[in-house]
Amino acid sequence: MELMVLLNALVTRLLFVLHSLIGVWRVTAVKKDPKYWLLALLNLLLCLETGLTLKFKQGRGYKWFSPAIFLYLICIVPSLWLLEIHHGTQYCGNEPGAVQVNVSNQDFNQSRDSSHGSEGTDHHIIQTAKVFVNQLSTICETVWTLALHQTFLLLLVVGRWLLPIGVEITRDQLSQLLLMFVGTAADILEFASETLDIEDVRKNYALINAILAVWTWSMLQFPLDLAVQHIGCKPSAAARRIPSLLLCRYSAELWNIGVSLFIQDGPFFIVRSILMGHFRIFNQMLVFFTAKNILVVTLQLYRLAVITLDFRTSVLQKSRKGEVCCCPCEPYEAHAHAIGRQQNEMKEFVAFPPKEESQAPSEDH
Repeated sequence: MELMVLLNALVTRLLFVLHSLIGVWRVTAVKKDPKYWLLALLNLLLCLETGLTLKFKQGRGYKWFSPAIFLYLICIVPSLWLLEIHHGTQYCGNEPGAVQVNVSNQDFNQSRDSSHGSEGTDHHIIQTAKVFVNQLSTICETVWTLALHQTFLLLLVVGRWLLPIGVEITRDQLSQLLLMFVGTAADILEFASETLDIEDVRKNYALINAILAVWTWSMLQFPLDLAVQHIGCKPSAAARRIPSLLLCRYSAELWNIGVSLFIQDGPFFIVRSILMGHFRIFNQMLVFFTAKNILVVTLQLYRLAVITLDFRTSVLQKSRKGEVCCCPCEPYEAHAHAIGRQQNEMKEFVAFPPKEESQAPSEDH
């Protein structure tokens, strides 16, 4: 089992590094400037994290936070920014796929014929690799950028699945988290592709930077696991305040509501509203997804109101009955303390029997 944990930890981080290097390669090819290879140095942070995780955590994850996912974001997001900004002045032909296939087949046949000489199999492999790279280079820049976006979000979900989990998160919680990530990734991809493909947006670099900033902000939810984990609280006087009790009891639900309002649907709605209200940009998909964001935000606010009112009602009912309100984690701790006290009392009872029983044999004599 430990070997599988080590293998999953290394393979997942290797996939992160390879994908980020592909992004750096595309930036260097598009900008035609070798200095952009310096972006590859960001992968050293991921290598450092790998070493520290293997040393101190034996490859397993941390509670509430995934450093590997966070560092992967740091490695790949700058490349996607540069590609999207450069993408603003690049346009594809009508049928790039046909040109790509013809050129690749011709180059491959030439490399195969030249490799039949005395240079052997190694030369054939090298020539085939060069043809493959040239074939990839002929793909349109917009297709490359969209493919990197898609594989980036897919790799986030698959990588989170492959990464070894810590002792604080269960398999059931991980499955719930992955299902949330799939829906979140689809919404984020739709936001980036749908808004950045608008021609009027491409002509405004301020809008491109604003959309990319909101897109980057929405990606920060992926390293966090708070959507499926409850925050533990201890039975203390400070923890018995109403806000603390509410956060303790509904921490996962409140985190999901906060993510929707302040990280994803809320910012997406603001950007789309600015596009339609200030810049007078309208299309069918933009209007539809704006309405969808409004509906999601309204439902999340309704959910927050329901949680707050139900909690307030339960607190008032318990206060009228004279009961002490506590977090879901507190009854378990109180029950454990009660069991401990009962066990101690039982031990004392066995060690020191009651006086009536100890005096009973003397009365028979």
